[in-house]
Amino acid sequence: MNSFRKGAVLLVLLILSAQCSEARLQSCKPSGKIMGKKPPPGQCNQENDSDCCKQGKLYTTYKCSPPVSGTTKAVLTLNSFEEGGDGGGPSECDNKYHSDNTPVVALSTGWYSEGSRCLNNITISANGRSVMAVVVDECDSTMGCDVDHDYQPPCPNNIVDASKAVWKALGVPEDDWGEMDITWSDA
Repeated sequence: MNSFRKGAVLLVLLILSAQCSEARLQSCKPSGKIMGKKPPPGQCNQENDSDCCKQGKLYTTYKCSPPVSGTTKAVLTLNSFEEGGDGGGPSECDNKYHSDNTPVVALSTGWYSEGSRCLNNITISANGRSVMAVVVDECDSTMGCDVDHDYQPPCPNNIVDASKAVWKALGVPEDDWGEMDITWSDA
């Protein structure tokens, strides 16, 4: 009977552990949806294969991002931070544009953390290499499909949107630029 109790206690602990783990993984749930609007002619810059909002499509929004660890998993995307580039207006952190030859990034809303990472370095690792980049902007996960966001959909909650310099430093062939699984950490 004693081994039965130990087994029962072990089973209960295992179930509770699984539920806690599941809750941690789900700690960043969608915060809502926005309805896509068709951009006015010439209003959505599709440089770097950027998406434009589609009329009537629902886009998921997030106020959070997955928890940050020493090796946070993310998706690297390509963005131009130059004036006239697909990044839209000047960067949130310093109200400036940045050369595509400078390693800079925008982070999804939760990781941007109301600007707490502004002008700080992060380390991005992929393809057997690492590069340091400066956080200069937010990849807005809460809004999109409007003039302020260049009529692009909201960012998913796990994006590191990077300049061409980051892709080059990671040694990714130009034909493969666009989206890539990476890890990142605060430097």
